[in-house]
Amino acid sequence: MNTAEIREELCKYAQKTVHNKLVVGPGGNISARFNGHMYLSPSGFALDEVSPEQWVEVNIETGHITDNGLRPSSEVLMHLYAYRVNPDIHAIVHTHPPYCIAFTLVERELPIMFPDQAALVGKTVYIPYVLPTTDKLADALRDKVNEASSILLGNHGLVTTGRNLREAYYRTEVVEESAKIYLIAKAIREPKVLTQEEYEEIASLESEAYRIELLQKMK
Repeated sequence: MNTAEIREELCKYAQKTVHNKLVVGPGGNISARFNGHMYLSPSGFALDEVSPEQWVEVNIETGHITDNGLRPSSEVLMHLYAYRVNPDIHAIVHTHPPYCIAFTLVERELPIMFPDQAALVGKTVYIPYVLPTTDKLADALRDKVNEASSILLGNHGLVTTGRNLREAYYRTEVVEESAKIYLIAKAIREPKVLTQEEYEEIASLESEAYRIELLQKMK
């Protein structure tokens, strides 16, 4: 891929987050890593309004803005710290999905309940409420990104990471669906969750390995 393709892909998944109501208004932020830089959504923009040239190029090592002069998302430190500590992360999607936020108001540990969640997401971790846009939140996220690819932020939202934007984005969709399923089931009785053995069986399926391989390769 080249820089132009990265910017186009960011627009594609930014529009998906808005279309699927994973953010509202100017909320949320997404980024992608490429050649020592990250391309991050600008501050104050609704994600579906960002044009390809408006994604803000930031040097990951120094934190310097290197292109168009727009101000990067106020969560710039959260993205920078995550990329610095985990070289396998090439995309970050931070959204405010309603079921995920609702889940964090009443629970902390999101159990693994169904095959897509087991195969595409796996473990989800939790960070208690931290004031948004601060270095304290960036520090808290940095401490978790090597532990799991999906991180619930108490009273705030969700961060997912991936080896590309497609992977990070679809993890967002699956975690939001997982939170929704859990809350619906919990309203009736205690949900039946997958055992560790059942989870490992799904992870070992050749069909799931193939699907994940495609997810990592395709846009």
